[in-house]
Amino acid sequence: MKILFIGDIVGRPGRRAINEFVPSLIAEKKIDMVIANCENSAAGFGVTKEIVDELFGNRIDILTSGNHIWNKKEALEFINEYETLLRPANYPATAPGTGAVVFSAGSSEYVAVLNLAGRIFMQPAECPFVTAKKEISALKQKTKIIIVDFHAEATSEKKAMGWYLDGEVSAVLGTHTHVQTADEEILPQGTAYISDAGMTGPFDSVIGVKKETIIERFLTNVPNKFDVAKGDIRLQGVLLDIDAQSGRANSIDRISVKVDA
Repeated sequence: MKILFIGDIVGRPGRRAINEFVPSLIAEKKIDMVIANCENSAAGFGVTKEIVDELFGNRIDILTSGNHIWNKKEALEFINEYETLLRPANYPATAPGTGAVVFSAGSSEYVAVLNLAGRIFMQPAECPFVTAKKEISALKQKTKIIIVDFHAEATSEKKAMGWYLDGEVSAVLGTHTHVQTADEEILPQGTAYISDAGMTGPFDSVIGVKKETIIERFLTNVPNKFDVAKGDIRLQGVLLDIDAQSGRANSIDRISVKVDA
């Protein structure tokens, strides 16, 4: 089974990349399922109902998120309308939404997606390691193919999660830092791993934001408005090949494609 996982979608430029590349990638690579992190898709912070519908309309099957999921307050109202729009599973149980879903990917195959948030340099949350084991135990009753989006800042925490879940899940894929790492690998027990899948959005920027704004912030330490940049638009992510019978990963390949100006 081939699964495309798309790194953090940033603003309108990121959505343009989705519209331009996802259908062609599905056809070219014979992709069975598409997962994408959407938490920055609305002007760089949060997501709206209109954008959720737009992304699902562009052949994305599951949307994951992270610490910016509530930046657009309307998400609190509509997230329960979408079984396939996830927030981190280690958020309080009283929070709207859910952190895991089992999706029918066709041909009688089912894929589970689990969304987790890190705790190092991040907002307080329940332990992602404890939450992962509890959620995975339930998901394994339904499918052997389990994909984890670990939305975390520290590479050490992400790497630890990869080793912790090696052999338990099909893939542990890092998001949040918007910088695609070159450490993709298949761990010894068959779990695909990468510290960060990258960013889908404008690269003439500082992780998606206008570079002049960020430089000014560093120079003055004065808060200013973060606006999404516009130039050098790319789609980044990873393509997974998963053995449907065992749930083990056969391969993980980085993807980075550029929108023509």
